[in-house]
Amino acid sequence: MERAISEFSKLPGIGRKSAQRVVFYLLKSSKFEVQQLAEALISLKENVKFCTTCYNITEVDPCHICTNEKRDRSTICIVEEANDVLALERTSQYKGLYHVLGGALSPLEGIGPDDLRIKELMRRLSDSVSEMIIATNPNAEGEATAVYLEKLIKPMSIKISRIARGIPVGGDLEYADEITLARAIEGRVAL
Repeated sequence: MERAISEFSKLPGIGRKSAQRVVFYLLKSSKFEVQQLAEALISLKENVKFCTTCYNITEVDPCHICTNEKRDRSTICIVEEANDVLALERTSQYKGLYHVLGGALSPLEGIGPDDLRIKELMRRLSDSVSEMIIATNPNAEGEATAVYLEKLIKPMSIKISRIARGIPVGGDLEYADEITLARAIEGRVAL
């Protein structure tokens, strides 16, 4: 039991108490349910890989987004991680291609440009790409990554845009921090 708790507590967002709850839940579950979970995890590791074009997660290479002829091939949205692609796809608003960097620049953690898939991104740029949308996280690392990418791409005469940032739907202005409010004012749109 201790080994299972130790392994579950290695997962992000799961501390020791949460790991204990999971282990006790699994102890109460049927052997079949536990086997289904184990098989799903093994299948995940054996079958899921990175697309060699955009570096999104996929079971087929290239992924279904890169091979979809209905996608706008003139636009590439740059994200930090594969789960960012999932979030953007849930909106059903973006119809272009993606490029997953595999993280963000973070000199304090020793993550530089060579540690990200920036070279692979630059190889993807061609005459057919007319816009790059930078969708990195609105934190210090994401902003540093966006600025770095802008400096690399700008000389290529490709339109560069950044996703808007601001107040979330259902949020109250009085609870928003100054930086979020400033970004919301900067990113305002005409009605």
